[in-house]
Amino acid sequence: MIQIRNSHLYYGLIAIVLHWGMALLVFALISSGLYMVDLDYYSEWYYLAPWWHKSIGIIVFILLLIRLIWRLNNIVPRPLPTYSSWELKLAHAVYFLFYILLLILCVSGYFISTSKGVGIDFFSWLEIPAVTKLNTFSADIVATTHEVSSYFLIFIFTLHFSAAIKHHFYDKDITLIRMLKTQLKKEENI
Repeated sequence: MIQIRNSHLYYGLIAIVLHWGMALLVFALISSGLYMVDLDYYSEWYYLAPWWHKSIGIIVFILLLIRLIWRLNNIVPRPLPTYSSWELKLAHAVYFLFYILLLILCVSGYFISTSKGVGIDFFSWLEIPAVTKLNTFSADIVATTHEVSSYFLIFIFTLHFSAAIKHHFYDKDITLIRMLKTQLKKEENI
């Protein structure tokens, strides 16, 4: 049976879909962001890549808000008894940094995109209006914040991914499986 909400033992379908959906979208944003910095004015992607990047960034922001609301209104599966205290502390720090960095990236991305006082064309469906116009100095600070935050996010993602691999292949516990399946079989060790 598929469970929608989290339980004390496993994640529910909503948490799993938000986790993996956001992971794919953030990976696409980081990849496109790294690709876009090398585009020149004559590239056919010079305008199209930022359009996609901004629109997907807005989706990530919306999903981030949904994920925060969902997390605040759901229980979180209990840590496995095999986790050490340093693993728990590091995991909590990584989760916190994920949320903070994603929020910083979304907000700074918005201000970069609207720095000239022009709104963001969201998939040609609607325009997200600009709330202010930034001077060159402020726009540079926001752009640097966006870039540095993205590199921190890559580092945090690497830690998170490495921990998942460690738990699955070295510790042979169900940490990764709990984020892949909505319900564990009774014979699986907890």
